[in-house]
Amino acid sequence: MILHPFPYQLYLVMSEADCKGRNFLHVAEQAILGGVDVIQLREKNTDTASFLTKARQLKEITDQYSVPLIINDNISVAEQVNAAGIHVGNSDAAPVDLRQQTLLREKIIGYSIEYLSQLDNEQTAVSDYLGISPVFRTDTKTDTITEWGLDGIATIRQLTEKPLVAIGNIHHGNAREVINAGADCLAVVSAICNAPDPQKAAYQLKNEILK
Repeated sequence: MILHPFPYQLYLVMSEADCKGRNFLHVAEQAILGGVDVIQLREKNTDTASFLTKARQLKEITDQYSVPLIINDNISVAEQVNAAGIHVGNSDAAPVDLRQQTLLREKIIGYSIEYLSQLDNEQTAVSDYLGISPVFRTDTKTDTITEWGLDGIATIRQLTEKPLVAIGNIHHGNAREVINAGADCLAVVSAICNAPDPQKAAYQLKNEILK
């Protein structure tokens, strides 16, 4: 069951810190111009007030380009900025509970998969897409369990019809392989946020997806 369509192909996950001192709003806009379809703001190490301020600033840009803004694991921020959706993992709010909240009931809900057993649970059933995290180990997210690899993506693809968003050390050099393994969408952090030219980096990634 897919509750909301998730047709996006290139997904930027970012925080202000990920941009290494550059203006994160500028990085986001350049990424959109290069081909990013959806952006998730992930501010794990800041308070809600600061997170909300950044989300409001970013949403002005995403709205300008009609790009959905996803908020990582902060219900209050997601509701207050009227985000397109929210993304959660195993230790975050449960998708089943999110679906019962009036302001989030009709929003996109993404759910990170770290075990194959999660494919059969009720959280996956009510989610709109599954984050396959990480495909390859990465320094930007160290609290994960499984390194899926290309074989892991292929296995998950055979077990579910849910859109699969692959994340974890994905870059221009391996993007096509990840898509070929069964991912519907590529999510990146460093490959765009750390790139000398975020617009060019996004463009190159999108071209790999569309080959």
